[in-house]
Amino acid sequence: MSRVEVRLDGRTHLAVGLMSGTSHDGVSAALVRIDERKSPPTRLVAFRTYPYTAEFRARLLAASSDGQDPASKAGAGGISTLNFELGRIFGAAALRVMRAARVPIRRLSFIGSHGHTFFHLPPRRAGRATASTLQLAEPAVIAAMTGAPVVADFRPMDLALGGEGAPLAHLWLFGHQRLGRVVQNIGGIGNATYLPPAARTGDRRLVAFDTGPGGMLIDALAARLTAGRLSMDRGGTMAARGRVDGAMLGELMRNPYFRRKPPKSAGREEFGAHYLDAIVRCARGRAMKPHDLAVTVTALTARSIADACRRFILPLGRVDQLIVTGGGARNPTPMKMIAAELPGIEVMTAERLGVDGDALEAVAFAILAYQMLRGLPGNIPSVTGARSPAILGKLTLPPKSR
Repeated sequence: MSRVEVRLDGRTHLAVGLMSGTSHDGVSAALVRIDERKSPPTRLVAFRTYPYTAEFRARLLAASSDGQDPASKAGAGGISTLNFELGRIFGAAALRVMRAARVPIRRLSFIGSHGHTFFHLPPRRAGRATASTLQLAEPAVIAAMTGAPVVADFRPMDLALGGEGAPLAHLWLFGHQRLGRVVQNIGGIGNATYLPPAARTGDRRLVAFDTGPGGMLIDALAARLTAGRLSMDRGGTMAARGRVDGAMLGELMRNPYFRRKPPKSAGREEFGAHYLDAIVRCARGRAMKPHDLAVTVTALTARSIADACRRFILPLGRVDQLIVTGGGARNPTPMKMIAAELPGIEVMTAERLGVDGDALEAVAFAILAYQMLRGLPGNIPSVTGARSPAILGKLTLPPKSR
């Protein structure tokens, strides 16, 4: 494979990883030091999340859609404008995290930007439609603002090869010689990654897939039940006051997505506003109390995670630890539920292992950018379902060297 013509002088590199998740809350920026001579090769230097303004978040949410054609809502001009606005927001986030770490921008080797996923329809959900994915946050704007090479748009090549377009870099951070681990991110959507003991990139037992709803439904329900006063069930206090409706939980778990075999990915198309509307209608028909509904929806996240582990991961090999990352790791209610659902597996947060779980996804895109610049594959076909390994990402060079 040919190497990309970007000089990575020396063996140690400083990089910024940028991403915005399905919760539409802001941009996460991680400054990392990469040195393959060390174990682990990646060390977090600084991490910050920069929230969107309320006005911008409302516009971004309004432009997004649970349906198959978000462009019909935003229009071409609206999408183009959001792309460049997000580019400025992402570029500012990179500059701000560098300032927070008191690291001069001239020392930055490159930026890996996932962007904001505006629409994602992988092949296994596309049916007769054309599989496609669209991430916003114009990399040319980021490169112009920072003066650094920017690697972005990681998903399309994997999608073009028949994959789910969901790359990962967890082996760099959580691989273990003796322990089988599941890294379970609970962001807006839940995502599980299985790392068998002593796993390597080509290990066919490596799998990663979306388990279903993470905190997205919980947050949206909290906002609805409080008429917008709350944006989330902080600390799980609302759910802690209710009782799970076992019959309703059983009905929710019959959603076909949970039985679908990996590779698979989910988003607002499956578990967005239209899905919450159906849940609320069902709850009204059962005359459920608000707190009982809150804890039942929380239990859906926990049970779908545990069910995915039992159904799709345990048949592949042993699981000693389930490591939770993302905002859900700070909510004790689903954490306790997951532990109760998976006896014999140690359920812990990434912080127990010295890894900032909130920073994990942003760090991953710095790693994927590094792989691209070295001319190395960034996808794992056994994880995404792609026909072959591939170099992921598109390089945008700054207008001039710093």
